[in-house]
Amino acid sequence: MAHHPLTVEQFLMANPPASLGGAGSLTNLLSAIGLVGKTLARDLRIAGLLNMLGVTGDTNVQGESVKKLDQIANETFVEVLQRDGVAGALASEEMEKPVFVASPGRPSPYMVLFDPLDGSSNTDVNMPLGSIFSIVAHKNVDQLPGDNDLLQKGTDQLAAGYFLFGPSTMLVFTTGKGVYGFTLDPNVGEYQLSHPGIKIPSRGKVYAVNEGNYQKWPDGTKRYIDSLKQSDHAAGRPYSGRYSGCLVADVHRLLLGGGIYLYPGEVNKPEGKLRLLYEANPMAMVVEQAGGRASTGTVRILDIEPKKLHQRVPLIIGSTDDVRDAERYLQATAVCS
Repeated sequence: MAHHPLTVEQFLMANPPASLGGAGSLTNLLSAIGLVGKTLARDLRIAGLLNMLGVTGDTNVQGESVKKLDQIANETFVEVLQRDGVAGALASEEMEKPVFVASPGRPSPYMVLFDPLDGSSNTDVNMPLGSIFSIVAHKNVDQLPGDNDLLQKGTDQLAAGYFLFGPSTMLVFTTGKGVYGFTLDPNVGEYQLSHPGIKIPSRGKVYAVNEGNYQKWPDGTKRYIDSLKQSDHAAGRPYSGRYSGCLVADVHRLLLGGGIYLYPGEVNKPEGKLRLLYEANPMAMVVEQAGGRASTGTVRILDIEPKKLHQRVPLIIGSTDDVRDAERYLQATAVCS
């Protein structure tokens, strides 16, 4: 008899996540997020034929030019999750303010924060793209949620994950019980379990960083990256550089093969570029659940107390030993200065 891998829904039925709003509500929310991924995968496959490439002419709350696919992806997340009704609040790095989903009766106990399309610089050149999501609890369900309810530490996340849109479409997520990867079978329209119990190696041989920013980095970051290029057979160096411009794609590579990704702070921009709530927190939860580490260089990402929705942080993430090495370089330089 042929073996058929579990679908997401079958997997969640066999491994039910903790639920706040009655049986199956978090499972239903994850299923709805899966539908978002299917819709985006379809659109991305034929984006060049449907006038979806290029920019809209607008700028987002970050002051960045909005690509048409950014806007389409954001609208897809909002429309699908509003229609589903399981999430009471939706916050996106593309939107200045959250969308609150009014519900008659008891408000939803779940809120979703997301980066609708990660790697926007790749949209027009047919390179990897991703989407990232984080699910947190609405702790005061007697009231409708507000902006401040979304400001939760990464350790408070109930679930987190990402879509990778590459040669195949993958959904990778955790509910706090390990990390599981599902590949979308377009013939049947289902995600099927392809990567059970993902564990990141404790050390890798790959680093991912935008070296075009080298002159902007503090000395500790420069010294660490320089060390990765030096020949040291016993330490497994030099490392290979692999940077795609898509956080999801680069971290996914490391999740399976080990290594380190850095989007560090800069001398004149110490807060870094990546968003804490939409990118760093969910990716950190996934990587830590796989046995890895995520840090600003001095502080664990998941321990940061957010002050605002669009807060930025430096991000160093990947194999535990590699991230610890980077932290030593950054912290030694900070002490010396």
